[in-house]
Amino acid sequence: MRIGDAAAAAGTTPRALRLYEQRGLLLPPTRTSSGQREYGPRDIARIRLVRQLLALGLTIEDVARCADRLHLLEGDTLPPYGSPGCSGSGDGSGGSSGVVQRRIAALDAEIARLTDLRNRLASAIAEPERTDRADQAERTDQSRSQA
Repeated sequence: MRIGDAAAAAGTTPRALRLYEQRGLLLPPTRTSSGQREYGPRDIARIRLVRQLLALGLTIEDVARCADRLHLLEGDTLPPYGSPGCSGSGDGSGGSSGVVQRRIAALDAEIARLTDLRNRLASAIAEPERTDRADQAERTDQSRSQA
């Protein structure tokens, strides 16, 4: 199937397929005699897998680091942790487990940063409310004592 049909079958765009190919996430597809890309069922499964990995928070660079092992995954779903294609030493040798662990650590750090920012903002907003309530209560008390 041609690039437009392949993109539609995988739930993406032809532009994304060209990007994935350029970045090494996809192997260069076969070409027709007129130079048009042709994709088969295995290519579609790989595109779906790449999209699933990206949807889970991995970056294109993360997926590119383990792209040479994506063929070990069957179909277009992720295997259980530790099975072929998911194991890796995390020692810089490109193991996908290391890629995933680094991405999880980056997400945890970003969550911590955003949580701290949220808490500081909530505190900054809450303090004036407390002051306003205290001032209002004081005025109410003064009104009662004057009456």
